[in-house]
Order: sequence, then structure tokens, then C-alpha cells
Amino acid sequence: MKKLSDLEAEIKRCSKCGKCQEVCPVYKITGNDCAVTRGKFIMLSGVLKGDLKLNKTIEKYLDLCTKCGKCKDFCPSGINVCEIFNIAKHECINKSFSGKIIKLFQSRKIFNNFLKMGQLFKHNKNLTNGSTKVLYFKGCVNKLYPKSENALKKILLNFDVELLEKDFDCCGIPFLSSGNIERYEEAKNFNLKLLDDNYDYVITDCASCENTIRNYKANAEYSQKIINVFDLIVLQDKKFVYNKPLKVTFHKPCHLESDAFLKPLLEKCKNIEYIESKDYDECCGFAGEFALKNPKLSFRLTQRKAENLSKTGADVILTTCPACIIGIRQGFLGKKHPKILNITEFLAMADQII
Repeated sequence: MKKLSDLEAEIKRCSKCGKCQEVCPVYKITGNDCAVTRGKFIMLSGVLKGDLKLNKTIEKYLDLCTKCGKCKDFCPSGINVCEIFNIAKHECINKSFSGKIIKLFQSRKIFNNFLKMGQLFKHNKNLTNGSTKVLYFKGCVNKLYPKSENALKKILLNFDVELLEKDFDCCGIPFLSSGNIERYEEAKNFNLKLLDDNYDYVITDCASCENTIRNYKANAEYSQKIINVFDLIVLQDKKFVYNKPLKVTFHKPCHLESDAFLKPLLEKCKNIEYIESKDYDECCGFAGEFALKNPKLSFRLTQRKAENLSKTGADVILTTCPACIIGIRQGFLGKKHPKILNITEFLAMADQII
């Protein structure tokens, strides 16, 4: 496993150009240079030189990050920013009592037993004998609250697919974000064994799960098979008919690498008008652990997102991430708002699938 010291050369490649300021959602609100990559890199450089200690103050600034990845995407030097922050966070939690508590509750036994409660609400619908074999990575939220899973299965009953299911562990992104790299590696290795099978596609309805499992290994043949369910639906010759005209808008989750499926998918929906919101691909501001550690800042970010979505006048707000749904609802707190749905739920609402 890499240590922060192994990444010293990578950190030094930062030219302090400030491009990260242009795209960081936290910096746009706070103006705090410690919120962006170059500020964090200055602190981490001090740690590596021995001038600073990896203490609670630096950990606080590491947590002042939504993990949206935009700084990585826009970095002219191509620095793997997210990896550096994850490893720095890992070294922080290994030195603290709170880190031990985090690791205890994220252990496979405790974490998965908690998720099993959701199986009481699962609707079993087996899809067999289809010509396209797809393996469903349902994600933790569906295990706890399988509303999107039930919608997905209702939709796929209309398609020529065979849906395979396995008892996957969490994709690992909560563990990675908290710095629990050992637990992430455990989940990754467990899931990779289950992914090593004959299928046409691995599908998921969660942008974070899709992004995480695709990055388990750098293998083109492997990664090309991992798609979200909406890419699969676009390939099918089906139409979704809504008797009542509806206006919809879309929030693009940070972990959704491509939303190229969106317009072709909505073209298959009769009586649906799509209205793009301002900054539709900006972070919603929830980001799981970020919201817990920075609730006031998270609320301001989610309010900004909700305001942009509201201005579209849409009847329905669509997205592909359960955490983003929570974030958008937080932004509308105390206000009347449109329906906020995973696209699977919206498609399952169609009056006809023909």
C-alpha cells in the first residue's frame, strides 16, 4: 500500500496555477485556499518536509472536500489528486481513536448486517432466458431501501434480458472517502471475484457504484462491460409513453463519467420535455461524509443546486445517484419542490412501455 511519502514527487508537480479554484464548489462559496488542491498540497508538502504534523487541523481541511474530482479533471499537470487525498486521509485515521471507531463500523460484518434490514422490502422478480446476460450490481442503498431496484426490475421485464444477481459487497467508495483503504481493498477484491464471470454487461443504477467498480482495474475489456442501466435501455427498441405531458430536468452526479445516454433516452419518452438547468453538472453539495462534517456548507451548496433546478420549472428532477437525491431534497428543505427521482423510478412510472 502506498504512503504519502511515495507521492511526494507527484505533489511537487503542482504548479500552483489555481485552476482548481475555478472548478472547486467549496472554494466558490468559501474563498478559502485550504479548500482547494493547491492549498492542501502546500500543507501536505509541509508534512513531508517535517515542518507540519498530520494533525486534526489538516484532517479538517482534507474533509473540506466533496470528492467531486473536478480538480483532478481540470489539473493541467494531470495529478491524481483524489489518490493523494485518500492516502493522506488514510494516514490521518490510522493515528486517531475516531479512525478506529470508523474502521469498526465499516467492518464487513457490521456494515453488511446493517444493510440486510432492507431485504425485508425487496420485491423478487427473476428475469431469465433473455438473449442479453446482465449482472446487476445493486449498491448499498438498494440493499437498504430497494425502491430503485424494484423500478429497474419492473422496466427490464419488458426487455429481452437475463438478469443475474450476486451478493456483492459495497462498491467501497464510502471506505475510500473516509481513508479506510484496507476495507476498500477488501471490498474490491471480494467483488472482483464475483465479477469474473460470463456476462454481456454489468449494470448499476448508481453513478458512484458504476465509477468505482469500473476503476477496480485498468483493463479496457473489463471496464467497457460496466455500464449504467440507462445505456442498456438506450440500446433496446422500446418507448416509454406518459399520458400526461411532463417537463423534466437532470442533475449530473459528480461520479457519472458520461451522460451521453440522457438525450437518446428521453427521446424514447413520449410527452416528455427536457429542460437543462444552469450548472446541471455542478456538485449537489451532499457528498455523504462531507455533509456530516460540514453541514452548514453542505446546505449552502445544496440550496444553490436546488435554486438552479427550480428555475427550470420542471415537474420532475432526475438523477442517477441516491446521495444526490438526498442532497437535492436538502436544498429544497422547507420549500415545495418537484418530484426528485432516480431515472429508473421515472421510467417505471410510464403508463406504457411498448
